[in-house]
Amino acid sequence: MKCTASVPTANASRYLQQLCKHFGHRIETRFDARTGTCMFPNNTVEMVAHGDRLEITVTAADEEGLTRGRDVIWSHLARFAFREELAEPQWRPAT
Repeated sequence: MKCTASVPTANASRYLQQLCKHFGHRIETRFDARTGTCMFPNNTVEMVAHGDRLEITVTAADEEGLTRGRDVIWSHLARFAFREELAEPQWRPAT
């Protein structure tokens, strides 16, 4: 199962790197300025920074894993981006 969302922000690369560094203390992560992957026990989160948005894809074996991945990434992203008023992502099935 897979879902994706796009979060409009001019700081996509900064947030991607911040998220990966934060989670990297507890789980395996890989990232550079444009792409990042966080391998959680029940899901994998992949991110791509574009100039005006952060694309986020969550992959999991079941709905519970998808929900957990979405919730964890969004709660941390919203906290890191406290200076911005990010719109909550609209998750959709990924193809």
